[in-house]
Amino acid sequence: MNAPIKPPLTIRLCEPRGFCAGVDRAIQIVVLALKKYGAPVYVRHEIVHNRFVVDGLRERGAVFVQELSDIPAEHRDERPVVFSAHGVPKSVPADAENRHMFYLDATCPLVSKVHKQAMRHQRLGRHVLLIGHAGHPEVVGTMGQLEPGDVTLVETVEQVAGLDVPDEENLGFVTQTTLSVDDTADIVAALERRFPKLTAPSSESICYATTNRQEAVKKAAPDTDMFLIVGAPNSSNSRRLVEVARKHGAADATLVQRAGEIDWDRMDGVSAIGISAGASAPEIVVEEIIDAFRDRFDVTVDIALTVEETENFPVMRDLRDTPLETADMAFLNGSGD
Repeated sequence: MNAPIKPPLTIRLCEPRGFCAGVDRAIQIVVLALKKYGAPVYVRHEIVHNRFVVDGLRERGAVFVQELSDIPAEHRDERPVVFSAHGVPKSVPADAENRHMFYLDATCPLVSKVHKQAMRHQRLGRHVLLIGHAGHPEVVGTMGQLEPGDVTLVETVEQVAGLDVPDEENLGFVTQTTLSVDDTADIVAALERRFPKLTAPSSESICYATTNRQEAVKKAAPDTDMFLIVGAPNSSNSRRLVEVARKHGAADATLVQRAGEIDWDRMDGVSAIGISAGASAPEIVVEEIIDAFRDRFDVTVDIALTVEETENFPVMRDLRDTPLETADMAFLNGSGD
């Protein structure tokens, strides 16, 4: 009996996609710490927003906690604790030092740059406007670099008209690194119209990886029947990619964490789809999803390439010479064990 004929499907696969340099560095820090110091290594909050990565690290001996006080007392002065890539308020390392804890800060260098930009504004006498999403760990960390009265969160264009600031003549802004480039530009424009003396940060706050992934989605999205973004529901940069796909020509777009989450009823009749992955999503999950489509469709993959990324953020010196096994290298490369 002949196998049933599969319907044709074009997959527009975005490049770049997936792990960025900051995520890669953060995951390396946890893996290398486990190799150097042994298990358990404690991690405050999710190291990055991806269930596959977090589960993989947990299997290797990482223990995820919400607060430093959740670490058992007998481990607080002998086991390392890692701070997530999203950054933490100043109070967290201060608390660790007061508890005599050994910590490794995996904050993305580009998030640390935003911290420094915000502190520079404040040092120069400016009230800081932070464009971002309330409650996101990165926003909590950035606001936590300053005193509460020194920073105001701005989430939408509509919010700008009602802002109450201490001095309209002395304002500076920074942004969360994972925002929509276009939406952020609209908020900045609204702020500049209301506050003509508003001072921008010394360099762009939205990170290169966020920008690059959004540009690739813009290129791939037109006339697609569906756009899949591989990423977690709590991943800001992944959710922004869904929005970008819808705004730039995709008939529909959705977020999935694994192939098992795909709603195949929504794929009925599709002829062209786009696929990208948020900055915390490993490549093995992208491959899993493409294979799931190959099982059901006669797939042709077209690459939507916008730029080649070469950025690399090294880990701290104390971990650099720690040897890794082949399985660890595969995990760090996003390809699993």
